[in-house]
Amino acid sequence: MKIPVSWLREWVDFPWDSAELSRRLTASGFEVEGVEPAAPEFSGVVVAEITSIAAHPEADKLRVCQVDTGSGAVQIVCGAANARQGLKAPLAIVGAVLPGGMNIKAAKLRGVESAGMLCSAKELGLAATSTGLMELPADAPVGTALREYLSLDDSILELKVYANRGDAMSVLGVAREVAALTGGRLKPPMLTAVPPVAGDAGPVPIVESGEAAPRLLTRRINGLSNRGTTPLWMQERLRRAGLRSINPVVDVTNYVLLECGQPMHAYDARRVHGPLIVRLARAGEKLTLLDERSIDLAGDEVLITDDNGPIGLAGVMGGQGTSITEEVTDVLLEVAWFAPESIAGRARRHGLQTDASQRFERGVDPQLQAGAMARATSLLVSLCGGVPAAVHEVRNAHALPVRMPVSLRRARLAALTGAYIDDSRVMSSLNGLGMKTTPEWDGWLVTPPSWRFDISIEADLIEEVLRIVGFDLVQEAPTRLPQRFARRSESLVDERSLLDVLIARGYQEAINYAFVDPQLQQQLFAQRSAIRLSNPIAADLSVMRTSLWPGLLKAALENLSRQQDRVRLFERGRVFQLQQGQVDESLRVAGIVAGSRWPEQWGGGREEADYFDLKGDVAAVLALAGPGATFEWRGATLECLYPGRSAAVVRDGVEVGWLGELHPSLRAERGIGATVLMFELDIIRAIAAPLPTLSPVSRFPQVRRDLSITVPVDTPLSAIKSRVSVAAGSLLRDLRVFDIYQGPGIETTRKSIALGLIFQDNNKTLKDDEADALMASIAADLGSQLDAKVRD
Repeated sequence: MKIPVSWLREWVDFPWDSAELSRRLTASGFEVEGVEPAAPEFSGVVVAEITSIAAHPEADKLRVCQVDTGSGAVQIVCGAANARQGLKAPLAIVGAVLPGGMNIKAAKLRGVESAGMLCSAKELGLAATSTGLMELPADAPVGTALREYLSLDDSILELKVYANRGDAMSVLGVAREVAALTGGRLKPPMLTAVPPVAGDAGPVPIVESGEAAPRLLTRRINGLSNRGTTPLWMQERLRRAGLRSINPVVDVTNYVLLECGQPMHAYDARRVHGPLIVRLARAGEKLTLLDERSIDLAGDEVLITDDNGPIGLAGVMGGQGTSITEEVTDVLLEVAWFAPESIAGRARRHGLQTDASQRFERGVDPQLQAGAMARATSLLVSLCGGVPAAVHEVRNAHALPVRMPVSLRRARLAALTGAYIDDSRVMSSLNGLGMKTTPEWDGWLVTPPSWRFDISIEADLIEEVLRIVGFDLVQEAPTRLPQRFARRSESLVDERSLLDVLIARGYQEAINYAFVDPQLQQQLFAQRSAIRLSNPIAADLSVMRTSLWPGLLKAALENLSRQQDRVRLFERGRVFQLQQGQVDESLRVAGIVAGSRWPEQWGGGREEADYFDLKGDVAAVLALAGPGATFEWRGATLECLYPGRSAAVVRDGVEVGWLGELHPSLRAERGIGATVLMFELDIIRAIAAPLPTLSPVSRFPQVRRDLSITVPVDTPLSAIKSRVSVAAGSLLRDLRVFDIYQGPGIETTRKSIALGLIFQDNNKTLKDDEADALMASIAADLGSQLDAKVRD
């Protein structure tokens, strides 16, 4: 937001130059992103008046002007179409230097002497385009330096106003802050009330959506003229604030917006049929905006309508059908307070960002509307004439925000700041910001002003005191921080260990938004219910993630598209799913692998990473759970993974993770050439370490027996291990797979697996007949449960 320093000085006195003002504002929390001059450097330009004008004897498009400079008359040859007798315009006299280093000299133009140059606004750097000479007011004093007359030796502050300080998006808002910093008083401009005149006031507006628009004022001004030119002083202020002049009526509404922070809109009253109506949109309705774009309405936008349909998107932009042109004679002014939650996100949804929407989203002072209407009426009548009718107001007091008092304790202020701040200093700081302070025995009861939506807790007040007193004035003091140690569960694995494992295996940590592209998430997880954001920052970031994969996949694609041939990323964070109408959050770690297995090297060629590389990485992570944790690898049922090259990680019968190769159809749809591998684990469930238990080491020898069986090809190894553990009981110490075979001698529907079984008894030496009996029991169990056959 741009604020001319000269405009600010009209509202508040301060003793600082632009540099010091910038430093003070930045120190108080308003970041000054830049200070620029109001106009580029030029010299030798004065206010001049054309006293007579004649045709050029040798050129049809040139004219010879006699010009009064205040210190004598000079002859100027000029080609501007708007040059005329009596016009006052800037004159660059001989010796003047214009922006860009252009030196003005006496010259002959087609045989006629010219002692200078009459200037356009563009030639002086005061406009991007111009169609003729810059026209100055009739009362401009001839001979006065233009820089002095227009106060061009001014500075413009560019402020970064954060989302919680919508009240500061105006000259009034910044002036309040400066007044609080100086301890001075505001000097608002004298407001001349314009009483209504009997006439057509139009029908009373109708507010159907009282919660969205608790306050609405309208006023009709009849018989004005919009064909004139906006006064130069107003044009200059608009220009310095970053807005171009359009026509007097529109310029007045923009001026009031910049001055006090209240958005308002003017309608061509002749094109408004019936009363103004504020209501919610109906799904499928269309609206053509001032910029001639047509938008389709979703149904939750607030509209301004008349009897014929929508004429404006409330709090954002007006409609084309009632726009203000030079021909307008009757104007309907609309000033409203719209609830921030009813405006937030609607503009961005339709690709819009306007000065009005920025302010309404942050919150406009709900007591500002009547004053803004009076200010706009006064300016319009003085500039355009016209007869103002009565003001119509529709008000829903119950829906207007009320600032609740907040307690500020002296002890809490001292504890958080580490400093003693005198009571009088605290009260003067808060009072200077427009707050009402009532002393109490332990501090103050503070009521924020109507324009401060960001003050709701004690810490907010402490911040305000420090902003005004000055953070640099708080003396450094040693702080006592008592340590409280929380009890930590032994089963939780330190997250640093998790990060170390992945980093050691070549992964880099990525950090993504918790909200993702709904289309990508739907492609990956069609069956999962995503939580939709009511106010997304962008259309492709409009749902909460149900997995870490969408963000990682997007990051991997960004890297692959920038010629990175080896991508290994991981992320830890929370995912959000709807479970029986409730939001379920879980902490996950996920990774993505694409491209080469190893970094480029001289010792071997390039090989793409595959499923088994990924499985090794996941196994290394799961090893953090300790030797007592057992996992099964089962076929994954996720549609986004390639069947046969994917798995679900199962612990205690519950799926705690997934890994595998991205399905080829998704790769093709996304235009991905490389193989993409992904994993995701529930950190709490997958990596929780079972508490170790003490057991004595047996002094009796172990016994090994080997068992070779055939089973159906689709029998998972985990099922075999499970049945062996059940049949062998507590005597089984270890199970080792030392051979898997399919081929000649084995039925095509079966596979051969050789197991090494280690038995041990803690109380005695196992005899051969006991070990043989165990083997027979195991073989029988496998045969009955898994159709296993013992090989000879």
